[in-house]
Amino acid sequence: MRWFVRGDIDGFFGLALDNLVQLLLIDALCRTVLGFDEALLHGRVLPGVAMSLIVGNVFYAWQAKTLGEKTGRDDVCALPYGINTVSLFAHVFLVMLPAKLAAAAAGADDPARIAWQAGLVATLGSGAIELGGAFVADRLRKATPRAALLATLSGIALGFISLGFLFRTFANPLIGLSTLAIVMLTYFGRVRFKGNIPGGLVAVGLGIIIAWATGMAPVGETPQGAGFHVPIPVVGDLLDALAAGHLVTYFSVILPMGLFNLVGSLQNIESAAATGDDFPVAPSLAVNGGGTLVAGLFGSCFPTTIYIGHPGWKAMGARAGYSVANAVFVTVVCLTGTLGWLAYAIPIDAGMAVVLWIGMVITAQAFEVTPKAHAPAVVVGLLPGVGAWGAVMAKNGLRAAGMGTPGGPPFHEGLIETFAATDTWIHGAFALEQGFIFTSMIVAAATVAVIERKWVTAGAWCAAASVLSALGLMHGYAFTPADTVINLAPAWPWATGYAVMALVFVSAKFVTDPQEGPGH
Repeated sequence: MRWFVRGDIDGFFGLALDNLVQLLLIDALCRTVLGFDEALLHGRVLPGVAMSLIVGNVFYAWQAKTLGEKTGRDDVCALPYGINTVSLFAHVFLVMLPAKLAAAAAGADDPARIAWQAGLVATLGSGAIELGGAFVADRLRKATPRAALLATLSGIALGFISLGFLFRTFANPLIGLSTLAIVMLTYFGRVRFKGNIPGGLVAVGLGIIIAWATGMAPVGETPQGAGFHVPIPVVGDLLDALAAGHLVTYFSVILPMGLFNLVGSLQNIESAAATGDDFPVAPSLAVNGGGTLVAGLFGSCFPTTIYIGHPGWKAMGARAGYSVANAVFVTVVCLTGTLGWLAYAIPIDAGMAVVLWIGMVITAQAFEVTPKAHAPAVVVGLLPGVGAWGAVMAKNGLRAAGMGTPGGPPFHEGLIETFAATDTWIHGAFALEQGFIFTSMIVAAATVAVIERKWVTAGAWCAAASVLSALGLMHGYAFTPADTVINLAPAWPWATGYAVMALVFVSAKFVTDPQEGPGH
């Protein structure tokens, strides 16, 4: 297995674009929502991001090369790795924005810096959970049906990746549909352009040309912040943040998000194993956790993760080199201040078709590699992720109308009745959003057990959901000025509901008679 093959070019464009999207989000949210100045953003946050991504990208490339040599294969694809999108939004709106607002209300001289410090603590806490959980997560993987693990990923891919970029595709149809056609032609049609030009390169290049020809690019004003920025450990700020009690204040966000990242990365390793790339779980998860710890130590407020999409990148022909190339790309972008120039010249729309395709491949894989009889379980597992995305869309709509923004009215319980008047049960959406990755995995696993008539197993999964709800890790939520967040208090209505489900399934052995064979 070689370090770099032609397919790594396509893979690089896909992964680099995905990471670039996260970097553009970080740039926009840190400047506009949190009020970070150029020195803080370019001198601390982005260098920390670079350090964290170097750790994972280089390790996972080496891991793929090693597995290829060990097995004698030349088709092993490195685990994709980058910034966690869900954690990015959670840290901005659930940790840093509340910290900034509280600091401003208390008359602090620099509320933005206090917000950044709170984000550092949240990132360190998430990394510690990911690192510690790496050594027990494999047991969870072995006990959980593949349909449950992959359906959860598919729900996230369908909602947070595919539907989001599908909206953007049809908002800008000239660039969106033309680049989508290139991606469909080369990846679904399994053809290559004359001269062996990679399809991803053609799609992105066409997108850039259309963007400049139609006036979509350049984007914004001429950027600032160019120059080399050396990564520096921010131990002093971390100590100040710990002394300020941010770890305790935001523990209700740190714990579930850390568990979310751990389980999500575990599921992505399962996704890779389904394609034949069976990487060892403990070191894969440990390096992911280590990358998040490095992020916090060097100034980034955002955890890293093993990305959704390994089947997509492998189908492109990517192997090990695309991961190393991504590390080089992100390092250059983050340390030289060129992120602003890239955002200025290359709209996200130029490469969104590649990301949209990856989301579609992930969703399809859940049905392709699980037993046909388990298809209903995959559908059940898809729903919580799509529902959570819908809840996010509803809240984004409220923010777009000025609610939950600085100076605007806060989120409040009256929203439940307002939505109910339009027959929209937003209370259920807000509840489903909290811990949805656990909900998806558990209900899908319980459905597999029901299909196979393993009544006690189905009941045990529902009992686990009841316990998690009683611990406050699922469904219970509280309103903050800008969001709805998980509430680490017993969510008794849902705990009781799951307990009744468990009783129903366990009693099935005694109150029902089989009609057809298992799985029919």
